[in-house]
Amino acid sequence: MGYYGHYGGYYGMHFDPTYWLVIIGAILCIFAQMRVSSTFNKYSKVRSRSGMTGAQAAQRILQLSGIYDVSVEHIRGNLTDHYDPSAKVLRLSDSTYSSTSVAAIGVAAHECGHAVQHFKDYSPLKIRTALVPAANIGSRLGIPIIIVGILLGSNQLLIQIGIWVFALAVLFQIVTLPVEFNASSRALNMLGSYGMMESDETSGCRKVLSAAALTYVAAAAASILQLLRLILLFGNNNRSRRR
Repeated sequence: MGYYGHYGGYYGMHFDPTYWLVIIGAILCIFAQMRVSSTFNKYSKVRSRSGMTGAQAAQRILQLSGIYDVSVEHIRGNLTDHYDPSAKVLRLSDSTYSSTSVAAIGVAAHECGHAVQHFKDYSPLKIRTALVPAANIGSRLGIPIIIVGILLGSNQLLIQIGIWVFALAVLFQIVTLPVEFNASSRALNMLGSYGMMESDETSGCRKVLSAAALTYVAAAAASILQLLRLILLFGNNNRSRRR
């Protein structure tokens, strides 16, 4: 009966216990997103004493860091801020670019942290950048390859290839963690050492960046749990076929 007989026949009549892994991952991501939204909203109402906007803060940090070939641009959206190392462009969202809040400056400084990483050839960033194409393939094709393997009579080769391809996306999520933590650490240090914020304001920035970091931790955890689910499901299937 192949995979359908195992998966559909057994789990079709009962709750698949591996779904708990997906549920846990989803709960972690929802909690993290709620946390970053509430924390950002709280400190987006606290105006920085310097009166600088996120864009102005970013430009000043870049200049003080000796980086003159990175431009600062506006991008639509909320918390869609990012640094593009290939184009050397730091893009700040609607909630950051023109805002003078502590939260906005913290986010802008974080993205500057990535620019500094790039400027100083920070190894984890180089590894993450190199993994981007593989991670895109893994996130888009991993599960579809597994599904094709199932439809072709539980083709184990295709299923295993799908799992390995999906694992590339998981690896990207894991490598992302030290990159993001380091960018936040650099941001807080620069804001303090460059005299752009006082200690109580830096404390607010730290809370915003810590909440943002939690979203990356949750995403990595959810990806790992999804990969574990695939291994458990198809590992069990392989054992059943050998019996």
